[in-house]
Amino acid sequence: MHFQWYPGHMTKAKRMMQEDMKLIDVVIELVDARVPLSSKNPDIDQLANNKYRVILLNKYDLADSAQTEKWKEYFEKQGYFVTMVNSKNGNGIRRVNDIVVTACKEKIERDRKRGILNRPLRAMVVGIPNVGKSTFINSIAGKAATKTGNKPGVTKGKQWIKLNKTIELLDTPGILWPKFEDQSVGLRLAFIGSIKEEILNIYELSIELIAFLSTHYKGCLNGRYGIEEQETAEGNLSAIAEKRACRLKGGELDLNKAAGFVTDDFRNGRLGNITLEFPPEVEETLTKAASELEDKI
Repeated sequence: MHFQWYPGHMTKAKRMMQEDMKLIDVVIELVDARVPLSSKNPDIDQLANNKYRVILLNKYDLADSAQTEKWKEYFEKQGYFVTMVNSKNGNGIRRVNDIVVTACKEKIERDRKRGILNRPLRAMVVGIPNVGKSTFINSIAGKAATKTGNKPGVTKGKQWIKLNKTIELLDTPGILWPKFEDQSVGLRLAFIGSIKEEILNIYELSIELIAFLSTHYKGCLNGRYGIEEQETAEGNLSAIAEKRACRLKGGELDLNKAAGFVTDDFRNGRLGNITLEFPPEVEETLTKAASELEDKI
């Protein structure tokens, strides 16, 4: 599968963000804890040059906690201020105010020396589609401060939200970047629902997901569907279709319907706590282990 989705309104939104950067002190970027690097828009680094940076590992409740801790360490080594949040139930939200203040400590001290007191920090909230930005803002504001939707790529106008005397937030539309140099990034974003569903092949998507799960999270398919896990992803999907009675007229297995179950179950955490990509040092260890195993075989 080839993944690319960059509708025209995203170009407009990027220009708007670039213009608004001059108004803000700190950029708060939400990433999906299940795919932290793939869901981090590389264009933001260029747009937010010389701004304080905060990364929120959102939806950490759906991810592998051991890997989430490793990702937190990874980003902190890159110079970001990092914390984990679950925007849906509010876990970790209270820490965000403190981490933003910590990130902007130098600016606050600079203002104090100039006699500028009680000026609120202005933060831009950014993130790709479907990463949970609007849910986060509503959660931290304690009210429906911004519209949410379950479809990626919905454009919104400029919205300032005053949290308290300390921080004001600027919401922005979710944007991707023009080209995925690595198609595995597009694949991971398709898994989490950040790419328009209508352009995806749900059967092929589920096959890729099942193959990953069979390698890195053995037993999760059995735990969810009660199947005896097969050697191939196609075999597992057929077993799931059989178990869930997914059939077309005439009795043939409806593999597309079963594929929909698998992707939906993953996105909603029903397959367990799963992370789809690992920090570089972990990836190197896994690659080395796989290579050594192949040599033995």
